Amino acid sequence: MENILKRIREEIEKELKKKDIMVDSIEFVKEGKYSFLRIVLDKVNGIDLDTIVDATNLINPILDKLDLIEEEYILDVLSKERGNENEC
Repeated sequence: MENILKRIREEIEKELKKKDIMVDSIEFVKEGKYSFLRIVLDKVNGIDLDTIVDATNLINPILDKLDLIEEEYILDVLSKERGNENEC
């Protein structure tokens, strides 16, 4: 899975960089009966909800094209600030 996440990161970073968005982390986690592809983003001066939506709209077609994860999952795109709240 590590190689898959690395490949996904490389591909989405190319597009997100054009919008000055940085990928902070990517992980594939199972929580209960659900699996999540969690992508944490960051941007100078922070990220607002509109930027998260725009980034998600860029990421989705890339993931569909790559089709690297066989099992079903939920795409979870969030800001670094929000990601840190989950860790507390």
